[in-house]
Amino acid sequence: MGKSNAAPSSNRPNVLLVMCDQFRGDCLGIDGHPDVKTPYLDTLAADGVLFENAYSACPSCIPARAGLFTGKTPQHHGRVGYQDGIDWNYDHMLAQEMRDGGYQTAVVGKMHVHPPRLGCGFEHMRLHDGYIGHYRKANLPHWMHQTVSDDYVRFLKNELGEFADVNGSGVENNSWITHPWIYEECLHPTNWVVDESIRFLETRDRTRPFFLMISFVRPHPPFDAPASYFDLYRDMDLREPARGDWDDETATQRDGMVLDSVHGCRDAELRREAMAGYYACITHLDHQIGRLITALENDETYHDTVVIFTADHGEMLFDHSLFRKVLPYEGSARIPLIIHVGKNVAPRVVRTSDSAVELMDIMPTMLELCGIDVPEDVDGVSLVGELTAGEAISRPYVHGEHSRDMEQSNQYIVTPHDKYIWFTQTGREQYFDLDADPREEHDLIADEAHADRIAQLRAALVSELKGRPEGYVVDGKLVVGQKPATMLYQ
Repeated sequence: MGKSNAAPSSNRPNVLLVMCDQFRGDCLGIDGHPDVKTPYLDTLAADGVLFENAYSACPSCIPARAGLFTGKTPQHHGRVGYQDGIDWNYDHMLAQEMRDGGYQTAVVGKMHVHPPRLGCGFEHMRLHDGYIGHYRKANLPHWMHQTVSDDYVRFLKNELGEFADVNGSGVENNSWITHPWIYEECLHPTNWVVDESIRFLETRDRTRPFFLMISFVRPHPPFDAPASYFDLYRDMDLREPARGDWDDETATQRDGMVLDSVHGCRDAELRREAMAGYYACITHLDHQIGRLITALENDETYHDTVVIFTADHGEMLFDHSLFRKVLPYEGSARIPLIIHVGKNVAPRVVRTSDSAVELMDIMPTMLELCGIDVPEDVDGVSLVGELTAGEAISRPYVHGEHSRDMEQSNQYIVTPHDKYIWFTQTGREQYFDLDADPREEHDLIADEAHADRIAQLRAALVSELKGRPEGYVVDGKLVVGQKPATMLYQ
């Protein structure tokens, strides 16, 4: 690593990066959601900046986190789909840059890297990745197994005995099944992550500024918030999932008895329970984040700290008869992004931003705020000018993608106003006017009034995919049926 031109530590802010797994961009009270309650996050956003058009360029856990850690597009970090067990070999990662720039670095919660416990530049690690089947296999090297490598799993067994486990209620970790947490509330992994984070704040090295990443597994399934949070939503008249003129409800009737089907659930009562369970997990998270902010206030460092809240991707939650993630629609690809810059760090000049932003922008934003050089190969753009001077970034769109299978492999171009989608294996195209139709209920791909705009966005996608190894573009045109890859480089 080269020598950093970092500013003196006495003038540099602390950074708290709060990340959730599978948290929809619209599931904030301040974003206008009619049901879910998020008072602490709403407060953070009201006193900070809410980015209304933040997206995950590859909306599943591992590739999204690669973009966050490297500041690169999926094409450049190489993970264009989900695949476990691939080593993380990158020249520059966010925590490494922060550490080499003089910060004490710590992570609590989910990393989801390989091999397990790879430091990625974090000096202090207390990890819990949730229930990940890849690291539960009997033939894994012993040190990789989750019962060995996961700090929370060890904590829970120490508290409750050797047979205690995170899936003690039997709720599957990718499903719409719900059940309240069966142990004491204080033992929930969401609480544990905050407990461990507060412990770090209390015992940190006070000769250096800190970078703490706190990473929650929830609201990713299992939907298992403590019972008191379920009670908030169990009898509420919840808003129905989005329904459009393009939905395939027959697929839900066909596959909707499979508990983790991408086509959701065909039992209306189970769907309502899953939505209540998802919202319960979010409000539980919100209250625990409130504990963390209070700890910063008690530590008298809140106003000297940059607090960033975001997620790796969203959750379809039965919108358009769909469930889970990886898809290019708003429920899956749009994420929350709140940046609160402490009043002792820099002035805030905007309350909301409609710029098209992505997870890769967090790295250069953090590094600039902390006076650390941004590596030359970072694709993301710093948001500092917008935060502190009202200078909107010039990016016209975000290019997103996810390779998976014949049905779901997709590419998308999204702007603050509209979205173009191309499914690589079927050739299906879609176009949505997000200004008029934020829930994507009307597919306008065949509407002649939008033909010129669709052609512009299609051309933008052709430009992004030109030269890709999959062969998605030939002679300036999109080519259907080329074999998708989850990794471009291995």
